[in-house]
Amino acid sequence: MTTATRQEVLGLYRRIFRLARKWQAASGQMEDTIKEKQYILNEARTLFQKNKNLTDADLIKQCIDECTARIEIGLHYQIPYPRPIHLPPMGLTPLQGRGLRSQEKLRKLSKPVYLKSHDEIS
Repeated sequence: MTTATRQEVLGLYRRIFRLARKWQAASGQMEDTIKEKQYILNEARTLFQKNKNLTDADLIKQCIDECTARIEIGLHYQIPYPRPIHLPPMGLTPLQGRGLRSQEKLRKLSKPVYLKSHDEIS
């Protein structure tokens, strides 16, 4: 990991912790705020610990993009949880038939950047 990338990652980590400190739940209830703050901190710790040994520059960039997208989406919608995607089970049909492998491949490719690591830790 280069020094610039390391600084960017540490900056994102600090930004998440600052965000968690200032977070207010959309419902305005204190117990919801506490739960959401705890979720933000636990999610950040889990994902950063999981990815701390990455060495591939492309994977690191992908993780940085995912982190940035999740921060922006959380701030915009005022929810810390990842937004689900809604695809019907056979909604992505390939042109040459309905093979299950190609369905799974298309489903994986259609997953938004902010959900790439969500299924891995859930």
